[in-house]
Amino acid sequence: MRKLRIAVAGGSLGGLFAAILLRLDGHEVRVFERSAGGLEGRGAGLVPQREVPEVLRQINAEELAGVGVVARDRIFLDAAGGIAHREATPQMQVSWDRLYGAVRGRLADSDYRLGRAVQGATQTSTEAVLHFADGSSEAADLVLGADGIGSVLREAVTGLPSPNRYAGYVAWRGMVPERALPDGAAEMLLDRFAFHMMPRSQILGYLVTGPAGEMTRGDRRYNWVWYRRVLPAELGEVLTDSSGHAHPFSLAPGQVPEARAAGLRADAAALLPPPFAAAVQAEPRPFVQAIFDYEAPRMVSGRLALLGDAAFVARPHTAMGVAKAAGDAMALRTHLGRLPLGEALRAYGRERLPVGKVTVDYGRRLGAELG
Repeated sequence: MRKLRIAVAGGSLGGLFAAILLRLDGHEVRVFERSAGGLEGRGAGLVPQREVPEVLRQINAEELAGVGVVARDRIFLDAAGGIAHREATPQMQVSWDRLYGAVRGRLADSDYRLGRAVQGATQTSTEAVLHFADGSSEAADLVLGADGIGSVLREAVTGLPSPNRYAGYVAWRGMVPERALPDGAAEMLLDRFAFHMMPRSQILGYLVTGPAGEMTRGDRRYNWVWYRRVLPAELGEVLTDSSGHAHPFSLAPGQVPEARAAGLRADAAALLPPPFAAAVQAEPRPFVQAIFDYEAPRMVSGRLALLGDAAFVARPHTAMGVAKAAGDAMALRTHLGRLPLGEALRAYGRERLPVGKVTVDYGRRLGAELG
């Protein structure tokens, strides 16, 4: 197998999975992340699908698959806060920030470059080149676009304008220390996966580990997600931070203006069942993510390839964002391990394109009543 120089644009989990897997196979891999401060503390909770423990096994981090919290059942709350329906469906939930930190630690700092904003990519028959906002560049045999929902490499691969399509609603989020929940809310919500449905709205919540992976009672965190409709004309205001800067997709913890956060807490008291209202009110720094769809018409062009949300943005109801990126990374590794570069990339695109399309369509169906 020929050893390749590979440049990865985007240092979130998808880019990390690909970089670590390909380095294990002897390739020279560098990851370029636009954030100057890293991505710690930016995620929330996630439900790991089967691809996640498998990729952790492949990167020799299988022990991370057991660092989570198990919900013993699913409950659906009525408006008064009682249990309207219960299902015995145990499942594990993990925290994104804990998973990211542990995976990030398996790649050397010299191979993970922060503060490197990618501006685009070009290619010839013999190499691909990443171009950075500071005017510098990085040549490689293969460039991977793992730069997420705001990917700047999509157009270089697809040859077309590639905007995300706004779904008509946002996800308000919080991550609350479980000790911050009042006793009544804690009794109802902890160790369960809870939901409440409303017209054009839904809230759900579950436990995840503490910041350092703590799984003991009292040290965990409660992750809640409240989907609410926001008209397209109002989205810019919702995504404007406390300094007046408008963001394209989301606001991180601490960026939401306090007046808007206070309005969210007041709405929770008026609209949500008491246990969920208490969870929302316990979060001093809620954050928000606008919901989008995107499907790339292709994932490969010459020496350029897309991975994860750069190629397909699926709504979070699918719980497939990290799993999809992990599946992409593992498939890429498999094909590069058995075929010459050009054939491997074409095989990768043939395998993963239909998976992405099915996942995005599934997310649309799950969120059809919310937009």
